[in-house]
Amino acid sequence: MIHLQLQGNHDQTGEQWGSLLRESGVKILDHIPFPITGERMEYAEACLPVYRQYYPALLEELQGLAAGQDCDVQLLQAALFSMYAIPPACHCSCFAVAEGDEILFGRNSDFLPVLEEHNTNVIVHRIDGACSFTGNTTSFLQMEDGVNQKGLAVGLTSVSPTKIKPGFNAGLLVRYLLETCGTVSEALEKLKTLPIGSAQTLTLADTKGDLAVVECNAERVEIARPADPESPFVCATNAFHLPSMRSYNRTTEDDWFAERRYRTMTEALRRKELRKDLSFARGLLSGRYGFLCQYDRSTGKDTVWSVVYDLKRHAIYRSESNPCRSGYQEDMRFTL
Repeated sequence: MIHLQLQGNHDQTGEQWGSLLRESGVKILDHIPFPITGERMEYAEACLPVYRQYYPALLEELQGLAAGQDCDVQLLQAALFSMYAIPPACHCSCFAVAEGDEILFGRNSDFLPVLEEHNTNVIVHRIDGACSFTGNTTSFLQMEDGVNQKGLAVGLTSVSPTKIKPGFNAGLLVRYLLETCGTVSEALEKLKTLPIGSAQTLTLADTKGDLAVVECNAERVEIARPADPESPFVCATNAFHLPSMRSYNRTTEDDWFAERRYRTMTEALRRKELRKDLSFARGLLSGRYGFLCQYDRSTGKDTVWSVVYDLKRHAIYRSESNPCRSGYQEDMRFTL
């Protein structure tokens, strides 16, 4: 996993990001896991007015990144904006639980092991009013999970879209919420105002123990909360489960055992005697309570990192490959 620490405004951190990668021999455009087609170029062009209106700082950062990489910003836009809207996408598992002295957020990132050496953990220290954050990504600028200085944790799982439109994709939704919100309630209000282009779930938790899963796509935004005090958790994989969203699921797509992973999490999280501490969260993500990360790596599928954000104790634990093989290390470099 690549580790970057950046500081400055968006233009500055974009250029730092691009330059650091280029100096280490990494050219982003050489590692995009799909061709940059005319369809992707056209879609990115249609998304530009959305980001100009709602997230102009991102465009500044993208310009800085292109300068640091010495490459065409339009190609970076085509790759970045079309991720999740135009497959392929990653297949992940996410949960959050708040009970007693515990507020735990966990996520496995399931993706292509052939690309895992380019997965990145980044710490961004902002000086321009946005929230500082740390996050993890399989691809530049967009975040797949992260936590910010105010203790808001966000993680995505992708859903194969039935319809797309110009708007935020899953990874840029995560990034935007980390930079602009401090609580789950603030994030939910923001999501109601943003044009959304792709289909995804967003799992959210904050230091007050507020939890939510948002199931959203280009047409709807629906919110799930913990079912009752006896079930103080939420979880998500790569399908919609709310009744109003189920019609958007594409059952013909390879979702990497999404329902099996969802059952593993819900069944374990329902057991009060289990869901009591950090070891449970790490064990669940490591497959101790059923299938979650036990892919046959020879098929080109695997869990490529796993993370637990302990929001009560302001601690971060990450496995930089499949957690059932490598375990977790505490990352003390970022202060919640």
